[in-house]
Amino acid sequence: MKIISDLHIHSRFSRACSKAINIPNLEKYAKIKGINLLGTGDFTHPLWIKELKENLKTEDGILKTESGFPFLLSTELANIYSQDGKGRRVHIVMLAPDFETVDQINEELLKHGRLDYDGRPIFGFSCVELVDMMMSINKDIEIIPAHIWTPWFSIFGSKSGFDTLEECFKEKTKHIHALETGLSSDPAMNWRLSQLDKYSLVSFSDLHSFWPWRMGREATVFDTELNYKSILNALRTKEGLVETIEVDPSYGKYHFDGHRNCNVCLEPKESQKLHNNCPKCGRQLTIGVLNRVEELADREEGFKPEGAKPFKSLIPLSEIISSVLKINQLYSKKIWDVYNTLTNKFGSELNILTDVSFNDLREIVDEKIADAIIKIREGRVKIQPGYDGVYGEPLFGGKKAIIETTIPEKQKNLSDF
Repeated sequence: MKIISDLHIHSRFSRACSKAINIPNLEKYAKIKGINLLGTGDFTHPLWIKELKENLKTEDGILKTESGFPFLLSTELANIYSQDGKGRRVHIVMLAPDFETVDQINEELLKHGRLDYDGRPIFGFSCVELVDMMMSINKDIEIIPAHIWTPWFSIFGSKSGFDTLEECFKEKTKHIHALETGLSSDPAMNWRLSQLDKYSLVSFSDLHSFWPWRMGREATVFDTELNYKSILNALRTKEGLVETIEVDPSYGKYHFDGHRNCNVCLEPKESQKLHNNCPKCGRQLTIGVLNRVEELADREEGFKPEGAKPFKSLIPLSEIISSVLKINQLYSKKIWDVYNTLTNKFGSELNILTDVSFNDLREIVDEKIADAIIKIREGRVKIQPGYDGVYGEPLFGGKKAIIETTIPEKQKNLSDF
C-alpha cells in the first residue's frame, strides 16, 4: 500500500498553533492535500490525548476516525540542557504503538515536569536520558531527531547542536534509526555526511495549522501495510521507505545565513569573510543550514550514497497560485477559487503537483498557473533563499514573488506559522 505520511504535526494545545486544529479539520485537509496517514502530534498533552482516546479507535497500532482515516501516535519534545560546557536545545519526534505505551510515557515524563502547559513540553534532561527512559518503557517507541539542522533547536543546529549523533546520544545512538531533515535541507545535502548514511532520512511538515500550504508540505512515502509494525520496520531498515516529498531547501526559513532585523541574507562564503558578523549592525548572524552542512560535510556536493532514497522537490500549490496571480494573501478567495477548481477536478494537491500534465492543467486554469506548476515540478524555478526565520520565495520570471501568510484580523484565531 502506498502511504503518504506526515507524522510531525501539532495540535491546538501547542504554542503558536491554530486554535482550530482538531481531528475533523486535520482529516479534511489531509484528504485535500493527498496525505493518507497523519501523526496525532502532542500525545503528551492531557486534553489532546483525552480527545484522541474519545474519538479514535485503535487497530494494529493505527488510530482511525469514524470514517476510517488513519492516525499514528506522535509527539515532539524539547530537551534543553547543558553538556560539555555548552547549552543544548534539541527537539525530538517520538512515535508510539498504542495508548497504553503513551500513558506510560506520560506517567514517566510527569516525574520530570509538567505536560499541561504546551503540546511540545520542555525538559531539562539529556537526549541520552530520554532514549534510556523510552527504551525502558517500550522498545517499539521510535525516537527521531527533529529538523536536524535548524539553528536554534536541533541536533546539528549552529546555535546549540552537536557535530555527530554520537556526541548527543552517546551509547544510546544505536536506538536512533531515522532523522528528519527539515525544510531548510533536503536529502542531497545530507548525503554529503558519511556519518548519516545508515539512517533513514524522513521529512514531515511540523505544521502549526491544518491549511494545505502547511500540512504535507514535506512528507514521507512508504510502501507497506498500514500498521505500526510495518511503518516502524521501514524506518528502522529502509525497506518499504520509498521516497520523501520536500520543499526546495532554499524555501526553508534557515537555509542561508542572515540577520532578519537588518534585512541581510548571505551565502556561507560571504558570511565567513565577515567572520559571521552582520555587515550592517556588526552583531552575529544566524548561521543557516547550508553553512552548517558545509562545515560538517566530508563529501563533495552531488555525491549520492548507495541505497539513497529518491525525493521530489515541490512548493505548496497555494503559494504557486499566489505568486502567479500576485495576490499577497494565501487566504484570498481568488486563490481558493483556483485551488478548489484544481482539486475538484484532479483530486489531491499532491497529485496536481506531481502527476497532472500541462495540457490537462491549462484546460481548467490560466496557462501561467499551469506552467508554474510544471516548472516547480521540474526544478526550473529559482528560490530566493530563506534566512533567520524568513521563508524563501519562488522567483517566477526572475521577479520576487509576493507571498504573505499573515492572517486577517477576523481570522486571528487561526494563527499560522
